[in-house]
Amino acid sequence: MSDEAILKDYRKFAFDNGRWTRPVWRRGTGPAVIVIHEMPGLHPLVVRFADRIVEAGMTAFLPSLFGTPGKAATPGYAMREIAKAICIRREFDVWSSDRSSPFVDWLRALARKAHGECGGKGVGAVGMCFTGNFALAMMTEPAVVAPVLSQPSLPFALGAKRRAGLGLSPEEVRCAKDRFEKENLSAIGLRFPSDKLVPDERFENFKKTFGDKFETIELKDEDAAQGTPMAPHSVLTIHLDDLRPDGPSKQAERRVIAFFKERTGA
Repeated sequence: MSDEAILKDYRKFAFDNGRWTRPVWRRGTGPAVIVIHEMPGLHPLVVRFADRIVEAGMTAFLPSLFGTPGKAATPGYAMREIAKAICIRREFDVWSSDRSSPFVDWLRALARKAHGECGGKGVGAVGMCFTGNFALAMMTEPAVVAPVLSQPSLPFALGAKRRAGLGLSPEEVRCAKDRFEKENLSAIGLRFPSDKLVPDERFENFKKTFGDKFETIELKDEDAAQGTPMAPHSVLTIHLDDLRPDGPSKQAERRVIAFFKERTGA
């Protein structure tokens, strides 16, 4: 079975914003939600989350930014993709605390396309880990109305400035704050507080910058799925505990999906 077999129920297309072209998988009906995968790539548990977006009455768009679509996540695979992103990929900025990655422009263009085709009040977007802050940076595109930041891990937390860094430009911060106020919008941020990739200083800075417009969901280590090969990190995918339907992990997932439904008008 090929890696992409996990995506067999999705329709694949290539999206080009004039600078970069990437494959995107689409499934569902109703307003759009862009699910931006984490390291190491568009793995099966990201697709599982997207399936639940579809089941809730929305259209999931799954772009593949790096890695092999459909391939299962492993620590070794993740480390190789991180090394590539740091060393050779110009689309991503992993060190800057006061600007987002250039590739966010491509995601904004995808959001415009998705809104034009799917309608609703706007588009939801969730970034995960390496792409966590991308969803908030996308708000300079008016179509984006529901940003979710799951374990936002950029910039890499080396030094005090980067530990508190949001990975957003001053313009992106101003735009988000202005839209939150004028359009009565908000964002959600999720993490495990023990996660060294998402420092306390960063979440405190998000809260300080956006106030009560930044809803935080912070889970305990014991809330994570057990038996995974890495410490608690991936809130909506690898460490989502499906075996406890009423546990905090599943409650967090339900809150995110309800947020998307409310904001997009699904």
